[in-house]
Amino acid sequence: MEVFETYLAGIDNPDHRDRTEGILAWVANKFPNLEPQIKWNTPMFSDHGTFIIGFSTAKQHLSVSPEEVGIANFADDIAQAGYSATKGLIRIPWNKPVNYELLEKMIEFNIQDKAEYTDFWRK
Repeated sequence: MEVFETYLAGIDNPDHRDRTEGILAWVANKFPNLEPQIKWNTPMFSDHGTFIIGFSTAKQHLSVSPEEVGIANFADDIAQAGYSATKGLIRIPWNKPVNYELLEKMIEFNIQDKAEYTDFWRK
């Protein structure tokens, strides 16, 4: 988790920093085979050199990016969790609980769906 220290230190709000750190730690512990890294000043996890999931902070929410396919595949679950989404990201408001079951399903989907993928991003 050292790879995320500088990013986390840059989050001014201590509650947002603690929550982000907790989510990143949860991913690292739940999926120890994923590589934690910072790319484009964004914490993310990859598997065999391909992107699996990324996170970033905003004033009102934590953004989660499982790529467009991941969002489309779980659109109903995202809405049911009470999160809003765009093509590229899901917004988890700071004042709403984190649906770890949904995060787990999205990560597992990307790991399986991209098992033979050789590029970083889907094309």
